[in-house]
Amino acid sequence: MAQVGIYEKALPKNITWKERFSLVKEMGFDFIEMSIDETDERLTRLDWSEEKIFQLRSEMFETGVRINSICLSGHRRFPFGSSDPQKQKIAKEIMKKAIQLAHKLSIKVIQVAGYDVYYEKKSMSSREDFIEGMKESVKEASKYGVILSVEIMDDPFMNSISKFLEIKEQIHSPYLQVYPDLGNLSAWPENDPARELEKGIDCITSIHLKDTYPVTEEFSGQFRDVPFGAGCVDFLGLLKNLKRLDYDGTFLIEMWSEQSQDFQFEIQQAKKFLYPKLKEAGYDVA
Repeated sequence: MAQVGIYEKALPKNITWKERFSLVKEMGFDFIEMSIDETDERLTRLDWSEEKIFQLRSEMFETGVRINSICLSGHRRFPFGSSDPQKQKIAKEIMKKAIQLAHKLSIKVIQVAGYDVYYEKKSMSSREDFIEGMKESVKEASKYGVILSVEIMDDPFMNSISKFLEIKEQIHSPYLQVYPDLGNLSAWPENDPARELEKGIDCITSIHLKDTYPVTEEFSGQFRDVPFGAGCVDFLGLLKNLKRLDYDGTFLIEMWSEQSQDFQFEIQQAKKFLYPKLKEAGYDVA
């Protein structure tokens, strides 16, 4: 049976973790992906007390719903490639704390945002500093058996699996892998998404499912809040491709409906669109 999860930001923001776990179970998902983004509020999760972590573990066992991965996008604000040494230092601290948190919560995968920098100008130095930061991070993660999985992004720096593999060739470790987003992969005109998946199949830990509007000469693309089926992603074709490649990892529905009054309806609509395509591609889903 294929394991399908939901992104934390698809669920209401101001509820307890136990309520989140219960919602995930009620809506028929296997797991949740936690967000540690660039906001102060979510970055403080990296400093949770031992008591808080124990409580969270207890609630996971009680509800039977796990946190399968951490979406660590805090590096948008504090990137490895920053020209500011203080931000580079914070970036490394963020990663070390995230690895420790994942270890304590028995989370297997930390999704790393594939940005050298986000709010700064890119340069050769920003690329070099990103690679060095990742090398250090992979060494730290390997001590605890935590996998760092780089997401294919809405940014030219890491918008294809081919670009990830160029980095992978320089960091030889099973603890550095890739987390393709079918929407991000499909939005860039230079990509052939099916061939990209074929190139990287041995390194894929999980798949993000979302739709996007494509990048064109006149349009910078849209990478969030695109209704499923309205964008450029050939979901059935890519899911068939993954099935042929014997991909049996997890799928994560990525949505940002945490402020919506109709979040349950929106999530169920996503399931109604995606689940038949997963089944037609040969995946067994509930």
